[in-house]
Amino acid sequence: MSIRNPCPNRCRFAHTSAFTLIELLVVVVIITVISAVALLSLGILGDDRNLQREARRLSSLIELANDEATIQGRDYGLEIMQSGYRFVEYDPILNRWYEMIGDDFLRPRQIEEGMEFELFIEDHRILLDATAADTDREEDDSNLTDDYIPHILIMSSGDVSPFELRLLRPSDRAALTLTMSLAGELEIQGDDQEPL
Repeated sequence: MSIRNPCPNRCRFAHTSAFTLIELLVVVVIITVISAVALLSLGILGDDRNLQREARRLSSLIELANDEATIQGRDYGLEIMQSGYRFVEYDPILNRWYEMIGDDFLRPRQIEEGMEFELFIEDHRILLDATAADTDREEDDSNLTDDYIPHILIMSSGDVSPFELRLLRPSDRAALTLTMSLAGELEIQGDDQEPL
């Protein structure tokens, strides 16, 4: 006497269409890995955009200072710190450099936390001050020492001293480079030396 299966078609269908626990776990792991990779890449792209934004802002400010120097017949300078920068102007009567006061565009600025500058002039790395540009200076403290000279000169003749300024993120060594050539061309390059 043989025992007959009361539901041969239905049971076979249920067995073949169900997922096992291992299959479900594999799918969950794959989705988690893909999501993690996507989130990490979005974070890195966001950080790269921040580098580009800071580099473009500084490039625009240098061009603005160069235009103002030419139009007004005044000499400007740019001092770079590891985590910021400030523009200064030269007073030919007193033969001294003064920090820019009351100029909303050429005010001292700090770059975003986690970024820093490296400055090269004539292929020599310049030791930069670790302190950031002070954005809350009092007006009577705006004069600099008699022997002060800014890193980069922006002359009334339209000339800007050549330099190479790297804006980098030390956590992953991502960097952008602002280069002022001898011909007076300002260019932003990525790590692959391609212009942005």
